[in-house]
Amino acid sequence: MPFLFASNYGSEKKRTREVSLIGHEGIAHFYEGLKDVYGQWVIPQNYTLNIMEMQDKEIVFSDFSLQGFHLEHSDHSIGFRVTTPGGKAVAYSGDTDYCPNLILLAREADLLILECSFPDGSKVEGHLTPSLAGRVAREAGCKRLLLTHFYPPCDDYDLMGAVEGQYSGEVIVAEDLMKLVI
Repeated sequence: MPFLFASNYGSEKKRTREVSLIGHEGIAHFYEGLKDVYGQWVIPQNYTLNIMEMQDKEIVFSDFSLQGFHLEHSDHSIGFRVTTPGGKAVAYSGDTDYCPNLILLAREADLLILECSFPDGSKVEGHLTPSLAGRVAREAGCKRLLLTHFYPPCDDYDLMGAVEGQYSGEVIVAEDLMKLVI
């Protein structure tokens, strides 16, 4: 909602470039609900908004492809895999628990971005722990693993040690404004 609002308001120069909103099945219905609540504030004024629903399928663009995989968190949870024509791949889970589709999403990715919300011993359904993230990275054969989405219990926990018990590749702990080369 804030992005849609900001695309119409807040400066002299308004958005004119088209925007594609790609999400889970039901995202178009969700957007209609936003329009019911916020009206003109989220309806494109000077640009085109394309809404695409995807789950367990692929969309091919001119310079990359995007695949969506249903993951175990909620009925609408999906992870995304972006692949370049040269074969480089980035996989991003969002909230998820360990599941077969997570391994498919991550298969041989150059960079796997996984949520790691709670430390081992404090597992919460629908989320990964460091050792589960490491297990996914190992089973998928990804090249690098980036951990993100840490809840406060992770602040004083040895995330790297727990992951390294499962995965021998490069492990990175996400930080605000971090940039990585794929």
